[in-house]
Amino acid sequence: MGLLMFYEYLSKVETLLEENKDLELHVYLEDMHAADIAEVLENLEDDQQIQVFGLLSDEKATEVLEEINSEQFSILLKDLTYEKKVTLLENMSQDDIVDKLSELPESRQQEIIAFLDYEDAADVKELLVYEEGTAGRSMTKDYVSIRKDYSVYYAIETLRAIAPDAETIYYLYVTDEIDRLVGVISLRELIISPPNRTVDTIMNENLITVNVNDDQEDVAKVVSKYDLLAVPVVDNDNILRGIITIDDVLDILEEEATEDIFKFAGTSEYEIYENDTTLFKRVRNSVMSRLPWLIITIFGGLLSARILANFQGTISANATLAMFMPLLTGMGGNVGTQSSTITVRNIATHVIEGTGIFRTLIHEISVGLFVGIVCSTMVAFAAMMMQADYHIALIVGIAMWANMTTAATIGTIVPLVFKKIGVDPAVASAPFITTTIDLTGLTIYFSLATIMITKV
Repeated sequence: MGLLMFYEYLSKVETLLEENKDLELHVYLEDMHAADIAEVLENLEDDQQIQVFGLLSDEKATEVLEEINSEQFSILLKDLTYEKKVTLLENMSQDDIVDKLSELPESRQQEIIAFLDYEDAADVKELLVYEEGTAGRSMTKDYVSIRKDYSVYYAIETLRAIAPDAETIYYLYVTDEIDRLVGVISLRELIISPPNRTVDTIMNENLITVNVNDDQEDVAKVVSKYDLLAVPVVDNDNILRGIITIDDVLDILEEEATEDIFKFAGTSEYEIYENDTTLFKRVRNSVMSRLPWLIITIFGGLLSARILANFQGTISANATLAMFMPLLTGMGGNVGTQSSTITVRNIATHVIEGTGIFRTLIHEISVGLFVGIVCSTMVAFAAMMMQADYHIALIVGIAMWANMTTAATIGTIVPLVFKKIGVDPAVASAPFITTTIDLTGLTIYFSLATIMITKV
């Protein structure tokens, strides 16, 4: 929804609320998309949210519950009648319920689960047991499975009975007598097959599956790689436990991308405003997220100061050298961040595997060499024009070239090393990279200056 459209929706809803035109507001809301209603609700007062939500039909209210955050989900449910709670929760998909409950206190989770029927409650409790960020936590148990000894006719009849509660019917998963996954059939293939054929004669046994304990990011990569609408989730005994659909994969990709961006900036996703309601909590989370990396930067700065102290004689002999320090460290930091960004991205998309590691390293070092040549030539020429001293120009030019090459190397190697030792490469964030490169850049610059000025 565009910004202008959002304000149009919000203004219209607020106007109808003020004029107490509930019937007109109901009609207006029913024509809106659930995601737009959810966004409008976020910008209303609590009592207005409850009033607006109460005007929605059961179908639209269910869709809105799936779009809002956990806190709103909990608040809106509280003011509904018992019957309304039961109806809406029954209409919601299990994975969406689990997604909302996972961010609520356990006592509140149990209160909401109590409104589900026995079977749904058992399924939701099972999903909540799996560790957050795994395939088991992201899956739904609302899928269609059929036995391999079913006839096509009986399989279609089974599909008719289960389809209203299933999240997707494009794939039908085939199991044996103990629920082990043995095959899959597309809806198209089932419909065009003769009614008397058995399922095991037409099913596809070449299965793409994920394990309940697999990381959700790996699941998203599998779905993306094989262009699937859904992927079955099995346990260690190949028992079918659920499925993950494409809409959940899109949410996973957004969540993982957001997490990596925050890590790369030296902070965390806990700074997102909608995660907490109070200013104190938001400020506390921001401080706790940013402070560790800033402290690392402080120590890096102190080490840089120590390096400068070691070369105090060189600086005193030619104070002009200090003029180019910000330029050298800044350019090195930029090159290092660029290389680390590309490397982290390639790691995340599995481009860097096997010989890909060597190719990536050679590529980034080569880029550092060539951009270093161009930039160092420009800087050396500028230094010559500013100072009319070819010694300074030569020192600055060579130092710039060496620093940019080193920065590209460090920006590539650090994420690769982190991956090797089992640490998220995204943690090789900008503060870490730039601090390291500042230290190496200053050392290169003043070591070179000391040698060349002494010779002169």
